[in-house]
Amino acid sequence: MLVKPPRRPFAAALLLVLLAAPAARAEESCPALFADGQAPVLTNPKLAARTVPLCFEAFAVLHSGVTRTPLYSAEHLTRASVADARTVARDDSFHEETRLPADARATLEDYVRSGFDRGHLAPAGDMPTLSAQAESFSLANIVPQNRVLNRGLWADIEESTRRLATRRGSIFVVTGVIFSGDAVQQIKGGVLVPTQLFKALYDPASGEAGAYLARNDDTRDWHAISIDALNQQAGIDVFPGLPSGARSSAMTLPDPHASARAEERRPRHEQTWQEWLQREAHRALRKFVRDVLRAIF
Repeated sequence: MLVKPPRRPFAAALLLVLLAAPAARAEESCPALFADGQAPVLTNPKLAARTVPLCFEAFAVLHSGVTRTPLYSAEHLTRASVADARTVARDDSFHEETRLPADARATLEDYVRSGFDRGHLAPAGDMPTLSAQAESFSLANIVPQNRVLNRGLWADIEESTRRLATRRGSIFVVTGVIFSGDAVQQIKGGVLVPTQLFKALYDPASGEAGAYLARNDDTRDWHAISIDALNQQAGIDVFPGLPSGARSSAMTLPDPHASARAEERRPRHEQTWQEWLQREAHRALRKFVRDVLRAIF
């Protein structure tokens, strides 16, 4: 649905509610975002140290205080949620996650001149409302991502996933990171840089599942792997309720390069100056309210 600007004088009050909402949900569980209501399981005990699960409006993450990044995000995409997300204009508003201890979370300064993009695990383009999109810019949902990968192949994988959700009606998605090798790179603040990223998909109607796997570099290479193979590499059982048959073989995943070609042929909407002015006014208002809240609390 279209997100219309609230009428004054209610705009500031509405934004206060939206910005305060995540804290109110901090202790809630969110089984609806997980396949069969079961959260992914860490099968590598080394990953379990200093982890904190966080629920948001349209996704959940497991955050690591060791890596200062999320280990995974989980979403339930439907045909309706994807349609709604396509009506929400992107409004970048990266922010630190105050629900996490200060000594366990990334800061905005960590990414400045790091050479890496602030890459979403749960994409902003999946978010069905303006408030959900704002939450997706929490650094608890962000990892240092190679710029070429983030803006190229990975964006195409995200779009392929949305299109699959539209065709099939409902899929569960777990996006995560892998840290492999003896010398993992890090940026400022001790934020670790993933060596690989994955996006695992499960279709509850067909029982099929599989995962995209890509290196966190500027190549455009990817391959599909089974859920069992992903577990071995990532140390995360992303869909623990899956029967053995669905775990051992990968479903046929949409080719992200094909999605990229289709996107290039798609007609572009030319933004009017009134739309631009409205968007910038909303951005400034949200930033003002957020800064006021941070100064108070």
